[in-house]
Amino acid sequence: MSRVVVEADGGSRGNPGPAGYGAVVFDADHETVLAERSASIGRATNNVAEYQGLIAGLTAAAELGADEVDVRMDSKLVVEQMSGRWKIKHPDMIPLAARARELAGRFSRIEFTWVPRAENAYADRLANEAMDGAASAAAGSEPPSSASAKAPGWTGAVGTPTRMLLLRHGQTPLSVERRYSGRGNPPLTELGRAQAHAAARRIGERGNIAAVVSSPLGRARETADAAAAVLGLPVTVHEGLLETDFGKWEGLTFGEAAQRDPEVHRRWLGDTSVRPPGGESFDEVRGRLTAVRDDLVAEYGGANLLVVSHVTPIKTLLQMALDAGPSLLYRLHLDLASLSIAEFYPDGGAAVRLVNDTSHL
Repeated sequence: MSRVVVEADGGSRGNPGPAGYGAVVFDADHETVLAERSASIGRATNNVAEYQGLIAGLTAAAELGADEVDVRMDSKLVVEQMSGRWKIKHPDMIPLAARARELAGRFSRIEFTWVPRAENAYADRLANEAMDGAASAAAGSEPPSSASAKAPGWTGAVGTPTRMLLLRHGQTPLSVERRYSGRGNPPLTELGRAQAHAAARRIGERGNIAAVVSSPLGRARETADAAAAVLGLPVTVHEGLLETDFGKWEGLTFGEAAQRDPEVHRRWLGDTSVRPPGGESFDEVRGRLTAVRDDLVAEYGGANLLVVSHVTPIKTLLQMALDAGPSLLYRLHLDLASLSIAEFYPDGGAAVRLVNDTSHL
């Protein structure tokens, strides 16, 4: 496929408020719809939603194999910033623009054009439908600040929970290349630092955080430090929040690890007791995360905690809160700098309030 037309839009009812985006990909003649994308993104601003719409549209165009893209939006800000004529001043826009530019670089040619809202009606409709969904979910999408909120759903849990806001660290060079990154210590990229600061602002606006607890690894510490600075709190390091030890697979891609140890890699993908060569099994990760959970509940019982860690420890804490089987570790996706929330009650009950929220990015 050579050329496509991408139309994208986003909006927020309240700015910030319940937000959503829409994007549509047409063929070169602007007659046939090739793809649609839309989603509610929780509470966000108009500009964040518009950038999310652009990112969704460019992602869809790339998936279709397009070489050339004509982008049409009614957001003067996004069009001018992506065209390089306006500077990006607001810190919330920096990681979004970086992601959009990364996607734009995949095409041999891309052009951004501002159009009146009436000429962007298809994407506008998709965005409004997504905002309808965001508005209907807003009351229950994220818990109130007080940790003494009623237990959600039908858990029957009693007492004041220890609420853990689980924040994954920002982007590193290894995550860009999709390499196993366990006990190594790559720094955050420029985008990763922007993601960390965006998450920090989100946590700061929420407030009512009693402590910031972090993995000792640098990428998590740097992410935690950004939030701690906003909250005016120190960072407490817990060694148990380390990422999985991938042993001999550290720094390898999925394909490289599979080629190096085909049989072990195959079994590792379905059996949580299997260790990477020289590394740590997911069962062993669960053992130390059980101790982490118990330590944090004992130390900060009934409080809201920001816990900054890595993808496997966060998945494991969510798995424990859900009392889910091992398949969750393989099927649950957590984005970089995403926020999830798990609650652990004094009577042994638990609940999950939020998973993989990236509305702050």
